Parts: sequence; structure tokens; C-alpha cells
Amino acid sequence: MKSHRDKSILTLVFSTLLSFNAMAQDVSEGSSYYLPKTAIEFSIMIEKTTQEPGDLCMYAERFLKKKDVATESGTAYRILNIKMGSRGIPDTAKVFNPAIDAKHSIASLKVDEQGIILGVNAEVNAPEPTAVFVPALKPAPLNARDYLTQDILSAGSMAKMAELTAQEIYDIRDSKSQLNKGQADFMPKDGEQLRIMLNNLNTQETALLQLFEGTAVKDTVETIITIVPEKATDEELLFRFSAKFGLTDTDDLAGEPYYIKVEDLHKTVSNTATVEDAKKRSDDANIYANLPGKIKVTLFKSDRELATKEFYAAQFGKTLPLDNELFGKKLFTSLIYNPVTGNIDTIKTEMVKK
Repeated sequence: MKSHRDKSILTLVFSTLLSFNAMAQDVSEGSSYYLPKTAIEFSIMIEKTTQEPGDLCMYAERFLKKKDVATESGTAYRILNIKMGSRGIPDTAKVFNPAIDAKHSIASLKVDEQGIILGVNAEVNAPEPTAVFVPALKPAPLNARDYLTQDILSAGSMAKMAELTAQEIYDIRDSKSQLNKGQADFMPKDGEQLRIMLNNLNTQETALLQLFEGTAVKDTVETIITIVPEKATDEELLFRFSAKFGLTDTDDLAGEPYYIKVEDLHKTVSNTATVEDAKKRSDDANIYANLPGKIKVTLFKSDRELATKEFYAAQFGKTLPLDNELFGKKLFTSLIYNPVTGNIDTIKTEMVKK
């Protein structure tokens, strides 16, 4: 396995809840634009469980026949799911100055807030911001002592308190059974009353059981890891994860390593609007596009493959200029770019009326 201290072929950025917020802007003469590189994003949903023991945990097996209840505080983490996506970032090696002048039919240019080109002579809607993960609202925690009877509260010892609480739990279960069988002394008048009564009994039972079983509070957090692959690799450390500590530093051996494999599929998008002859001319429009290459990204750990997905990535293809005739005095050309790859999604041309 490669040492993590070896020179990495990936630019790795850790961030939480990153979003790409792009706004189209007009660009005038003298301005510049970037073509994008393609970044791969890993959205990792992690559940954190905080366990607190109940006050009567030591009596759980004796009175409720419950084993393996928590007797100490603890925190545990687990990965719920991992998703892969892509977004564009400015390629600082591919910055161009469009020829917005009387010799060319470039009336407007659209870029996003990062300076990545979105369109030429076209109305372009800015990409939608990445949706920010919002955890679901958690119900208010129950206070078990709010459901204790006077006899339980006045018990002379913890053992007696546990015995009386356990008996109260069994009485609640018996009441629920009688209601469900229609044999209770005071049966509800309709289904809605029955539902309310059963819900109240369930709440009481849950609260009292907390005294024995303790509480487990679950929180879900989304973490985004962004990489910019530059070439193929068979094994590159992406992150480490521990069930006790969650995401850890990449050099922290307490975390299990997760790796990625990047395969160059050697398949490039073609575009008839580009030209292979890139010799500089005095009338160049300086409008370029990426012809992205296809890659396959696989996430795995020591014992199994976790996810795999194919992407078109700008840096695995090539960059070519567009035919200057498209922006001469005879043609008016509209372009819309893919903001992730820098390829041209749509192109329209029309003759300029004299």
C-alpha cells in the first residue's frame, strides 16, 4: 500500500455542508473566463449515537429480564450511506480573454461567481445550489421522573424503586393488552379515544423504561469530501473512519482506511465546433471548450467495494479552441457550456443579416 506521506495525486479538501452557489454574470471587454476542472464529491451521511445509562440500569436484568443494557456513557458512529457526485471548479491553467470587439460577434458572455464560463451569446440559468442537508427535528426528550408515582418516589432504596417501577411497567403493558382485547373496565367510546389512550400508555412505558435501558440520542451529519483527480490510481487513501470517533485524520490509525480507485476509460467527448489547429491568429475569438474524458471512480475498503460511478472529467480530456468562423461577422453563435466539464451542451448558429 502506498504511504500517505507519498506525494498525493489528488487534491483533497475536507468540508462540511459545502454548496456550489453560482450566479450568472455579464462579462465585458477586457474580462476573462475559466474553463473548469471536474471535482468529485463524496457525500457521507454519518449517524452519531450518544448513549447514557439509566439510573436503574443495574436492576434491568433482575426485574425486567433485560441483558446487555448500557451501564456507562458512550458514543458510537456509523456510516449510513455514501453518494458520489461532481461539480466544476476553476482551472487556473485555463483562463482566456474573449475577443469582445467589433471584429467578432460576441455580444455577451456569462460566467458563474467563480468565473467559470456558462455561455456565449445566450441566456443561461445559473446552476442550482447544492441542497444542504437538514436533519429532521427530534422529538422532545422524555423526563422519566415525570411519570413516577408517589410510591416510587418515596421508596427507601434504589432496589425498591426499581422493583416498583418495573411493576408499573408491567401494569401499563397489562392495560394496553386489555384495551386491545376490548376487555378494559373503562373502554373508550370510539377509535380516536382508543388511539389517544394507547399513545399515552406507550409514552409512559417508554419513559419508565429509560430508567433501566438509558437513553440513546441519534444525530445525523453530512460531511462532504471533495477530490480533484489528476490521473489514474489503483489505491489512494480518501478518509479514515472509526466507530468510536467518527471521521479521523488520515494519519490516525484508529480509523479504518477507505480508498478510491480512479480508472481512465480513454473515452473522450467529441465536438464538431472545436478545431484541432490551435495556432494563434490575430483574429482569434479566444473561445475554448473542454472535450472531457470518461473516468470510473470506485470507493472501497479492505474487505469490499462500496460504490462505483462513471464521470466525464475535464482534466482527463483535452481543451481546444472553437472555429473562429463561428464568431466572425457572418455568423452569430450561441453556446451553453456544461459548468462541470466545460464541454458545450448546446450550440446554435444563424446568419448575420446585413
